Amino acid sequence: MSSDLHYLLGLISEGEHQQQDFKYRVEDAVKLARSVSAFANTDGGRLLIGVRDDGYLSGVRSEEEIFMMHQAAYRYCKPEPSIKFDTYHVAPAPDMPNSTRHTAPSAHHAPAPAHHSIRTIVIATVPRSEHRPVYAIDGDGQRRAYIRIADENILASPVHLAIWREEQRLQGTSFTYGDSERKLMSVMGSEQRQTLNQLVKRSRLPRPHAIALLARLIRFGLVQMKHENQQFLFSLVE
Repeated sequence: MSSDLHYLLGLISEGEHQQQDFKYRVEDAVKLARSVSAFANTDGGRLLIGVRDDGYLSGVRSEEEIFMMHQAAYRYCKPEPSIKFDTYHVAPAPDMPNSTRHTAPSAHHAPAPAHHSIRTIVIATVPRSEHRPVYAIDGDGQRRAYIRIADENILASPVHLAIWREEQRLQGTSFTYGDSERKLMSVMGSEQRQTLNQLVKRSRLPRPHAIALLARLIRFGLVQMKHENQQFLFSLVE
């Protein structure tokens, strides 16, 4: 087994997680841009392109796919993220199972090529951006920022955007504990976890003001935000 193949199989054995995603085919640069945005806005990560969800080395099939990878990074992401592409040409052993995780391929997958053929696998490594948010330009032309949670790309909340705006400010920003902060934290103390809409309604603060306060409270370690049941919930740090 070649060192490149051994390296790829080692990565694939980890499965998809916070910092790794598999892409069987690149058919939509816009969709791929969401993964790039999510990695850049969270902890960074890598896309294994030419790898099926079950871990099978299907390979990149055309030059068009490689073109769309670059489109995703440099046309459909703003600001342009720092991204590195590494290409591997490997020949899986004839006796290698279809999946490194021994999972039967899904019915919608195209027939696999012969085991002895050379497969081209591209790893796109995306570091965490120092200039967040990195937006993905969606099919409707709208800029949307994503974050990575476990093995999913999630649309960033307004609070994430406010936190990133705070990060771009000069260091040494002080925290003022005024009436609005007391009101918001009092409401948060009445129930363990609440959505943004609930906090706005119960605190009676203007929504933009509540978002800015939550961002600042999170930055100063007084409030935490978690994603559960397809929504972001906020609570005081115990």
